[in-house]
Amino acid sequence: MAGQSGNFELNVMLPIIAQNLLSSIELLANSSRLLADKAIASFKVNESKLKEALSRNPILVTALNPIIGYQKAAEIAKTAYKQGRPVIDVALEHTDLQRSELEVLLNPEKLTAGGI
Repeated sequence: MAGQSGNFELNVMLPIIAQNLLSSIELLANSSRLLADKAIASFKVNESKLKEALSRNPILVTALNPIIGYQKAAEIAKTAYKQGRPVIDVALEHTDLQRSELEVLLNPEKLTAGGI
């Protein structure tokens, strides 16, 4: 509203706009600190559940595309998703790759690391 009260880029309400903006930034900063201290700091990570969910995530098969091709990888992803099984188990059944090779290829840490 304060922005509408100025004429010809000579806005006498600019100090009010700046004060309200700074006040909003201060409120946001304070609430972010409170959220971090009171809520997020007490979170407990269930690593086993995360690893299980990650092993079932169809996105992992993108690492297999260069080796087995897109069609075969898509088939593995769809099967794993429909059956709720880990991608590595389905890939073992549908490819000639060994478990050790698949563990290296489907390693989430390697897939999320930067670089080529």
